[in-house]
Amino acid sequence: MRAGMQRWMAGALVLLVATTARGQWNPAAGQWGKTEPTDVRVMTYNIRDHICRNAVKAEGYNGWCALARVVAAMKPDVLMLQEAGDNDGNGTTGGNDTVDQLTITLGLFLRGGTDPFLPGGPVGAYVQKYAPDYDLPFVWVSSVTDGYNRNVILSRFPFADLNGDGVSQRPSPATISADAYAWGGNGGIRGFMFAEFDLPDAVYAGDLVIGNAHLQSGGTSSDLSARERAARNVAYYIDYLLNGAGGTVPDPNNKIADVPPATRILDPQTPVIIGGDWNEDEAANGRKGPAEWLTQAATAGGTDGTDRDRSDMTYDASVEPRSNTRNTQNSGSKLDYIAWQDSIATLRRSFIFYSNELWNVPSWIPPELIGFPNAAYWVSSVASDHRPVIADFILPPAPVGVPADLNCDGVVNFDDIDPFVLALSGQAGYEAAYPACRWLNGDVNGDGAVDFDDIDPFVAALAG
Repeated sequence: MRAGMQRWMAGALVLLVATTARGQWNPAAGQWGKTEPTDVRVMTYNIRDHICRNAVKAEGYNGWCALARVVAAMKPDVLMLQEAGDNDGNGTTGGNDTVDQLTITLGLFLRGGTDPFLPGGPVGAYVQKYAPDYDLPFVWVSSVTDGYNRNVILSRFPFADLNGDGVSQRPSPATISADAYAWGGNGGIRGFMFAEFDLPDAVYAGDLVIGNAHLQSGGTSSDLSARERAARNVAYYIDYLLNGAGGTVPDPNNKIADVPPATRILDPQTPVIIGGDWNEDEAANGRKGPAEWLTQAATAGGTDGTDRDRSDMTYDASVEPRSNTRNTQNSGSKLDYIAWQDSIATLRRSFIFYSNELWNVPSWIPPELIGFPNAAYWVSSVASDHRPVIADFILPPAPVGVPADLNCDGVVNFDDIDPFVLALSGQAGYEAAYPACRWLNGDVNGDGAVDFDDIDPFVAALAG
């Protein structure tokens, strides 16, 4: 992580605490929040075209309003969206939003404002109307489109290049030449977008990579083949480029056209978490589909998996908490998934949210849904034909340091003065001089930053 981020880290810590202090996990009491503020909540949602520039953005019985209420109720730290930006459901008369148009539209969805696409006054329904303290300030709209819609990732955390290839966002994995189990090609018809995030050093030991996909739909042999091809290629990309296939060098077989090439693999404390609408129910069709290829690669339980240690990643077995149903789509199938490197990230819980199951138990309904026209429990069916999958992860915590011990000798004394002065000048210079130490040991007042506000507390620490 880089110098100059200390102000953001302080703000991130405040947000982490502020947005979770009001609710915990108790769905029967309408509380759907995280158990711990430091858990990272990831949510995937196929939104069925209801976030686009021509959407009706008023308070009322419409998809935009329903989606805003669901997001406000679940408050993910990272939100993966599929089927965003299609204005008429078929990509023809209404057209597909450009990246810029959809980025503006997502700002209206989160924070409201005046609608430049459908003039007529302010936006009437938006996430912060129902959750004023909640925001996802970092938004990336994929440049890949199938002519209908786009994939999107929104986050509480800023983007950052973690593997040294000069970019923090890939709309689709770089083209892969056939190798091992990889068929060759890329991430499929709509891409498999990957984003790298810088998590606050004061809280987490590593960072985070998120992959989001909307794989080929349909049940023909060519549809099945397209999903499998994309899943095989992406599994190879995760294992070989991001994690070095068990070694220390990215892309050891030189099969991935990453330009410019990655110069390092991910930090061992940085997990890859992937999700999206993968359009196949692994438990129902009796074949090895995309979820298994993405997590297991060629061999289930083998040593070529996509976890950091080359074991298998895990994909979710989420259910709706009240009914225990696993369906994520109106067809009665599980099509939407979240998978993670379980050797790094520990799942606290995952679940499916479907308000229609709460029709006769009003205590279960999140307060953000109250006031939706007709009945709050109709929100999910109005929002989309898919149900979101939500997962809370425990990530490796930041190492515990000794405040004011800047030379890391285990005591606080006058030998810490010079390294403290260096720490004030920035993280990069300090860590270059003291690579075995923790820069945030200089955060003596505990506000998440190393700055001049720490001088008086440092002096007081020296005094005993």
